[in-house]
Amino acid sequence: MNSQHVSVLLQETLQALAIRPGGRFIDGTLGGGGHAAAILQASSPNGTLLALDTDPAALSRSRERLNPFGTRVTFVHSSFADLGRVAHEHGWRAVDGIVLDLGLSSDQLADEARGFSFTSLQLDMRFDGTRGEPASALLNELSPEELADLLYRYGEERASRRIVRAIVAARPIQSARQLADVVMKAKGGRRGKIHPATQTFQALRIAVNDELGALAAVLPQAVELLKPGGRLAVITFHSLEDRIVKNFYRIESRDCICPVEQPVCTCGHRATLKIITAKPIEPTAAEVATNPRARSAKLRAAERL
Repeated sequence: MNSQHVSVLLQETLQALAIRPGGRFIDGTLGGGGHAAAILQASSPNGTLLALDTDPAALSRSRERLNPFGTRVTFVHSSFADLGRVAHEHGWRAVDGIVLDLGLSSDQLADEARGFSFTSLQLDMRFDGTRGEPASALLNELSPEELADLLYRYGEERASRRIVRAIVAARPIQSARQLADVVMKAKGGRRGKIHPATQTFQALRIAVNDELGALAAVLPQAVELLKPGGRLAVITFHSLEDRIVKNFYRIESRDCICPVEQPVCTCGHRATLKIITAKPIEPTAAEVATNPRARSAKLRAAERL
């Protein structure tokens, strides 16, 4: 069961993490295991890795890929939202680097039973199919107002109300393929390379998996786990994720977060991070040419003070 996923910004991530032999690292989004394998290779002969993923299928695939590294890697089925608890349970403290690759993997898109792709006959979209409600439940049970708000907030879809009117008229929607067709017609057909339903699918996936909530939860936990000089590297794929990471880094790199008009500091905040990437690192044209799904990726890295 080989992974089809191609890791994005791989060399850039290794450089951002400043991998060294014998280091202790955490991959909070194991996926196809590409970043994990590269970290283990670069930290040879005795570097170790704690690998988390909320998707059981991803864990299974990556166990095969990372089998040659033996006991140097520890696998855990968990969301990175619980990173602090998981790390402490496995005795991981004062780590050298943490990577979070927030993209949807090619393996998940290719799995027709998951409902992530526009052609799927399913409509689930859960990373962990044993937890929470599938996308079909949200799509068919939310009120029109709630659904339109969801598409606008998580998909930044300006045509959210028009799309929702079409969805409500077509209920019950039972497959990703049906949903994609409904959205395409509501938006007046396909123009350009980006499918008209992209933002709708993004919004549903984010809501089903509470992706933004998990990201906001993991960042302070990651900082707590890093030892001084340890690095945090986060790869985002849309503006909502990138904004959360950018703002977190900005706040945690400042000694004072009081309002600028306040003459005296009363917050008591002290910087915990030094930003390594003044601007986000983006894929080269060559990488995008070979892996089009990399086109929207942005890497931001910071170092624990």
